[in-house]
Amino acid sequence: MNRGARILDLMVCALVAFATSAAYSPGAAAQTATVKAGSGDDLRPAYASAADVVEGKRVAESACARCHGANGISVTAGVPHLAGQRAAYLFLELRAYQSGARPDKAMGGAVKFLSEDALVKVAAYYASLDPARPKVPRGSKRSANSDPLAAGRAAAAGCGGCHGEGGITKTPGMPNLIGQDPKYLVTAMNAYKSGQRKNDMMKSLIAALGEAEFGNIALYYALQKPARAQTPASGNADAGKAAAAACAGCHGETGVSAIPTTPSLAGQDTQYFAAALQSYKDGSRKDETMKGLAAALDDRTIKDLAAFYARQAPQPPKVRKPLTTAEWAARCDRCHGVNGNSTDPRLPALAAQRVDYLEKVLHAYRKGERKSPAMAAMSEVLTETDVENLAAHYARQNARAVVYVTLPGK
Repeated sequence: MNRGARILDLMVCALVAFATSAAYSPGAAAQTATVKAGSGDDLRPAYASAADVVEGKRVAESACARCHGANGISVTAGVPHLAGQRAAYLFLELRAYQSGARPDKAMGGAVKFLSEDALVKVAAYYASLDPARPKVPRGSKRSANSDPLAAGRAAAAGCGGCHGEGGITKTPGMPNLIGQDPKYLVTAMNAYKSGQRKNDMMKSLIAALGEAEFGNIALYYALQKPARAQTPASGNADAGKAAAAACAGCHGETGVSAIPTTPSLAGQDTQYFAAALQSYKDGSRKDETMKGLAAALDDRTIKDLAAFYARQAPQPPKVRKPLTTAEWAARCDRCHGVNGNSTDPRLPALAAQRVDYLEKVLHAYRKGERKSPAMAAMSEVLTETDVENLAAHYARQNARAVVYVTLPGK
């Protein structure tokens, strides 16, 4: 098929536009236009001929190419590719910029004086172009299909020798790691890495790890089934219960903390617990509140406290199991099409889009800078790693043009 014929076929019913009085709900990715049924504001087809596409190219070269690149392939960070994008989506977004429903000074200035006819032709032109090729920046550490839990399990493999399989210690003096909120474990690992907590072996083991690895390790242990330390306990647990009343405000009545950054003590190894209290008492662990409380405790009371908490049953923290990148992408594909190749004319294709632009858009939805109830609900629970991995996933996909076909009436 020659290029001109392809353009004509591509644009048959490819541009779905509002009637003049259509109501538009601004936003993007998974947002659809708001239309009142039976009010005359229904979507209507707009047909673009080869001549219209040529005119759209002329307007695009004048108003759009400086930012979006020749032939709609952007070479500017944070600026999207437009080539091969769904025509109706482009038209609706241009209208939103023009009306101020989607505020952006540069875009508003570029389309301010364009007629609706010109917007249709620009949208038709970009929709007729071959999409960008899949690409992720060189040296990117983003994963195409990340599983945080699996990554945490792998990163924690070296911890099992001391802390036990799954974080349940069998070695006296080594802490249980299960039953802790990830925020506490990340804080503790950072304290060892910085030297705030003194332990040369821990510092050397985690020296090469970053925040992402800390987060994955903490998540892995938080999602393991809680169990008491499998180490011997001595001391008077009943006496320890009375002494523990002063600790309940932060650590919970039975040692199960409701404060994410405060450790749970239930089921903890007694030797580790006692050594930690001694560290607060002598100042080698820096915490003014704990230092003041530990200062009044003698060795017998510390031992009894350790016995009381060791006898308590640890509980799982309130942490959701994260979705893998593949699972997140499956949710996105419900609106944006398989592998980000949208078949809904009002919704953008994501495949082969610039990775930095996709990250930028997801951040904008998370912060409320771009408005869409559907996208806000999807994006508010994404972590920074989720955002990076999703953007990388779609940037790697092959973009495919879509032909909209009109069917004869019954």
